[in-house]
Amino acid sequence: MSLTPSNMLALGTQAPKFNLIDTISGNYINLQKAKGEQGTVIMFICNHCPFVIHINEQLVALSNYYSEKGIAFIAISSNDSETYPQDGPEQMKIHAQEVNYPFPYLYDETQDVAKSYNAACTPDLYVFNADLKLVYRGQLDDSRPENGILVTGNDLRNALDCLLNEEENTMIQKPSIGCNIKWKY
Repeated sequence: MSLTPSNMLALGTQAPKFNLIDTISGNYINLQKAKGEQGTVIMFICNHCPFVIHINEQLVALSNYYSEKGIAFIAISSNDSETYPQDGPEQMKIHAQEVNYPFPYLYDETQDVAKSYNAACTPDLYVFNADLKLVYRGQLDDSRPENGILVTGNDLRNALDCLLNEEENTMIQKPSIGCNIKWKY
């Protein structure tokens, strides 16, 4: 396991647009149509990363809870599937069904979307407001595989609650830590 931190895109950044294949439905999904009425969570994840596996259950729970409040969740995998075939579209679909992802799981084959978000690791989490301006980026919470801290989603939950309540998020935004995105070379 490599310990790669997220790059912490500047707050206020406009969400880069995308139009990617959803490995679950087989349909192309673009940001404008998929965004939430109140906000949107963009998550760079993958199938095999132990940091993502560690938080999958909480990602599903948070998505189920906040989607009812107008927050859309969108997952994207940008890993090189030639080098890491377990992160290819067919395996992504199987994985999404096994863990019951309630959100689209998009495949960024060219890796252009990950580059446009300055994504560095899995998981790399971004919260955008209704106008698609960045209001949070960083970790889900302080839990990591094998550190003994319970996965709660506190950091992301706080960011979403602040967004929904139109309050300033005064919590320190800590970078996510995870496996590096598997770039094509």
